[in-house]
Amino acid sequence: MKAVVVFEPGGPEKLVYTEWPTPQARPGWSLVRVRGFGINHSEIFTRQGLSPGVKFPRVLGIECAGEVEQTTDPVRLPRGQRIISIMGEMGRAFDGGYAEYALLPNEQIYPVETNLSWPVLAALPETYYTAYGSMLNLRIEQSDSVLVRGGTSGVGAAFVKLVKGRYPDLKVFGSTRSADKAGQLKRAGFDGAVLEREGRLLTEARYTKVLELIGPATLSDTFSHTARGGIVCSTGQLGGKWTIEGLDPIMDLPENGYLTSFYSGGVDGRRLQEMLEYVERYGIDAVPERVFALDGVRAAHEYLEGKESFGKAVVVI
Repeated sequence: MKAVVVFEPGGPEKLVYTEWPTPQARPGWSLVRVRGFGINHSEIFTRQGLSPGVKFPRVLGIECAGEVEQTTDPVRLPRGQRIISIMGEMGRAFDGGYAEYALLPNEQIYPVETNLSWPVLAALPETYYTAYGSMLNLRIEQSDSVLVRGGTSGVGAAFVKLVKGRYPDLKVFGSTRSADKAGQLKRAGFDGAVLEREGRLLTEARYTKVLELIGPATLSDTFSHTARGGIVCSTGQLGGKWTIEGLDPIMDLPENGYLTSFYSGGVDGRRLQEMLEYVERYGIDAVPERVFALDGVRAAHEYLEGKESFGKAVVVI
């Protein structure tokens, strides 16, 4: 089969499109024909050698959408069944989705029922699942004012589409470090852009709900822009910082406010199906910003790391 393999850590040039042995189903594992997958920031970290315990060579990819090719669980996973696989140790402890076929643990393969196209389905698993779970945790109401910290990211773009699909008149703002991306944010569905510089938002506004995608690097500043009784959902870690140093929960959190989080690694098959049904019910435009072929994974990584990146990039096979 064709696959994109990282033989040693480094830059995008380390992503090698090559012939690779096609795995075969074995007890507890089934073979999936990969139809598409999203490109994620965590895969960039792994490619750079920053994911602990990852050994090379490795086929990256923490998610995929496809069909069961060879099964060891014919009742739950019959041949031809549409599936989504996401997270676990996919693309880290064992080869992931950057290939024509992927051998995956049965418990990590989730059968889905949907008529969505492969490009759309490829955009949904990790990114939209993360945005959907975060949206539920924020307990969005029509009267809210919402900020997405890191609005130009794939999860940020997905989140605003999910929210606006159900609450079209609700005000949602996205933060960005680049004034040039303000127009892109508005075209993506945001009501406005909030500029930030050196980890601080350049506004005096406060918001009742905040999706924090930069993470611990900016969380303290986010609290200062959260309204009384508001909710902050810390989901992403795009700022490259994993913990909050010197946090005083009593003094730093907004008055009567709440801090929650969402981790896409805690995958629930029912919630995945609910997300797909939500996308179809509310007519969510989940078409990815950029679509690449399998031999274009290197270009996809370069795009995601570049200044022009916006929203979700996927590979469709």
